[in-house]
Amino acid sequence: MADVLPLVEARLRSALGEPDARAAVTFLGTDRIEVLRFHEGDIVRYASLGMSAQPMTDPTAVIADPVAGPRAELVLSVRGGVADTDKVLRPLAVLAASPQVEGLVVAPGASLDVGEPLWPGAPFTSVLVAEPGGLVEDLELDAPLEPVRFLPLLPMTPNEAAWKRVHGAQALQERWLNHGTDLRDPSRKSVPLD
Repeated sequence: MADVLPLVEARLRSALGEPDARAAVTFLGTDRIEVLRFHEGDIVRYASLGMSAQPMTDPTAVIADPVAGPRAELVLSVRGGVADTDKVLRPLAVLAASPQVEGLVVAPGASLDVGEPLWPGAPFTSVLVAEPGGLVEDLELDAPLEPVRFLPLLPMTPNEAAWKRVHGAQALQERWLNHGTDLRDPSRKSVPLD
């Protein structure tokens, strides 16, 4: 079976340009996860590389299927120069390793929480997984492999995460839209939730 990661990196480069930095993190019992950093104007994008090496499997499955199952990488976009967002590398790698470590299937609408600020002083400890296909197109793989989806991550404050658990991802995204929330602002305040 062909290694999908060179194809994934090529797709990221074609969509986002050349990375200007990369870091690798290895967690005990997991494959290595890299995080690539891309600059586009005042926007900094961080993309995982390694999460899609294995398909995500249902945590209730007795045996993990090495072929079948969704594959994904994570992409976080923030406005540069406002906060020390480069410290998001490790939390992003932790999130990208969660399918291997915790048996999670990461899909749009899900919340992922790292339990600490995403970077020093960040008002966010979790992210909302958004719909793929906008920034980086899905990468089709040879059958029977499922395509790799590039899932945007939207940082959430603890209050937004709690509100989302009650009202759902769609309702939170509509609230952000209605209030003109700049989801790339690394120091933004919580959207009004009353």
